[in-house]
Amino acid sequence: MRRRGVTVILGALITALLAVGVMAAPLPYVVLKPGPTVNTLGSDNGAEVIQVTGEKTTTSAGQLRLTTVNVQSQVELVWAISSWFSSSDAVVPRELIYPPDRTEKQVEQQNAEEWTESQNSAVTVAMTKLGYPVQTVVNKVTAGGAAVGLLQENDVITAVDGTKVDSPSKLTELVRAKPAGTALTISYTRAGKAATAKVTTKASADDNTPRLGIEIKTKQDAPFKVSIDLDKIGGPSAGLMFTLGIMDKLEPADLTGGKIIAGTGTIDNDGNVGPIGGIPQKLVGAKKAGAQLFLVPKGNCAEALRNAVDGLPMAEVATVDDALTALKTYTGGGTPKACSAA
Repeated sequence: MRRRGVTVILGALITALLAVGVMAAPLPYVVLKPGPTVNTLGSDNGAEVIQVTGEKTTTSAGQLRLTTVNVQSQVELVWAISSWFSSSDAVVPRELIYPPDRTEKQVEQQNAEEWTESQNSAVTVAMTKLGYPVQTVVNKVTAGGAAVGLLQENDVITAVDGTKVDSPSKLTELVRAKPAGTALTISYTRAGKAATAKVTTKASADDNTPRLGIEIKTKQDAPFKVSIDLDKIGGPSAGLMFTLGIMDKLEPADLTGGKIIAGTGTIDNDGNVGPIGGIPQKLVGAKKAGAQLFLVPKGNCAEALRNAVDGLPMAEVATVDDALTALKTYTGGGTPKACSAA
């Protein structure tokens, strides 16, 4: 073979090998794909997702499905090109999912913590809606503090100067509304008996903030226990669907009306629904799971409209009450409030 022919062949081979190397080299991107959906009213791996101990539960004819996103963290050029042309996938900079100042393990740990927190908030909100309000309880009386000899551990604080206390944040707000040295009338119950105490606040040593001199915790007096058994999913975005699932299992009425309802959104202890990431992929996943309505956090509506899926109506929700109204309207044959771009 002539030397020129050998050179051409070697050049083509080297080019091919370089091309293969480029195609296989990892890129600074991740791919977001539709993840599995889970019926919060059903079972996963043989165990009920929402478990209630000490109370009878009801069976729903429909489903309340949480939605997820799969993250492909190692992306080669061939996969990136494939995902760029996919209508359901998204190629995004890796740093949006895995910030450069944190490892993948640290991000996963944070997701796990947010997952647990979302479950706790879902239980809190559902129990409140079911008639078991959050109680602000004295966990400890600080030595030398203003409440020594006046309040005790396990006292349930119900009001400050006649204004109802319905959360720890409300108690803090009322105490800080007046300067240190103010005598406040604290209403509380102790061992089921109502009483009041005059507590003169003291200024904190560091920032002069008025304080009662107590540590507080919360509780809800329900005669049953709710727990959630679902692994391998992280982040806070299932909060809304867990809240609705708990309520459906404990209320006589079927919130689904026999329909398959999917959705997403964070939930805080006050019942507010917050926006999440991956809404395009979650819509696709919901449609594949047979969803007939998708509950969209108000903060995600503009993005959801840009990525609407044919045959999947979307309802805008900013609170758990909005979600309950949407379900009642939809299952009653009406049209719930639709997402708007504003």
